[in-house]
Amino acid sequence: MSKVHPTAVVEDGAQIGQDVEIGPYSVVGPNVVLGDGVKLHSHVAIAGLTTLGDQCEVFPFASVGHAPQDLKFKGEQSRLIIGKRTKIREGATLNPGTEGGGMETTIGDDCLLMTGAHVGHDCHVGNHCILVNNGTLAGHVLVEDFAIVGGLSAVHQFVRIGKHAMIGGMTGVESDVIPYGSVIGNRAYLSGLNIVGLKRRGFDRETIHSLRKAYRLLFAQEGTLAERVEEVAKDFEGVGPVMEIINFLKAESMRSVCTPKYDSSAG
Repeated sequence: MSKVHPTAVVEDGAQIGQDVEIGPYSVVGPNVVLGDGVKLHSHVAIAGLTTLGDQCEVFPFASVGHAPQDLKFKGEQSRLIIGKRTKIREGATLNPGTEGGGMETTIGDDCLLMTGAHVGHDCHVGNHCILVNNGTLAGHVLVEDFAIVGGLSAVHQFVRIGKHAMIGGMTGVESDVIPYGSVIGNRAYLSGLNIVGLKRRGFDRETIHSLRKAYRLLFAQEGTLAERVEEVAKDFEGVGPVMEIINFLKAESMRSVCTPKYDSSAG
């Protein structure tokens, strides 16, 4: 049986799964779908065509599924779809899609969106991703599995963040971030690979060594990036994680790619 606090408002039409908890002063709109075991703490507001997967947990004052912060939005019936076991902390804001971006925002399973995090319209966030406190995604951002966006960081619209990447705190990200990469800076530059994350997730030493070697070759200062990508693709054809970086770099994108910051004064 679900538990709905008497001060909560669940509008007619909302679909509520089994063992759902809806806390005091929360509001659930008529087109919302809550999976089994979802828990809404007090003062949670969920609107629009929003779906929360099983066992999601939403904390006070989160705003989930309300109209996008886009002046071109005219009330189109766009969606916000959130996977299973994702936690949405206090004051987070998650917006649905728009007509200009595919009409859908998606967030995967087992994500953690910390206090004040923002997922803008038409974003696609993978599984096991973390947005640390006040990490913000502008519209149309792609975040692949296991990526982490550090606290007080901002990601420009249309940027892609590859899987297992790490965005350092207080970083402004204007360019695509390769899988396994680590970026920092007022305007992000590539500072290396996310070695700590790779070790935590059980990547073996041989794979990490291959990634290090490929990274040095890809971002050497000789030749063009396109030339280096082709060379690394040939040399590391059988190494899956390296090829994920290669495929990421070869894919079409509306943004440039984050690269290392070279010392112009070096001889």
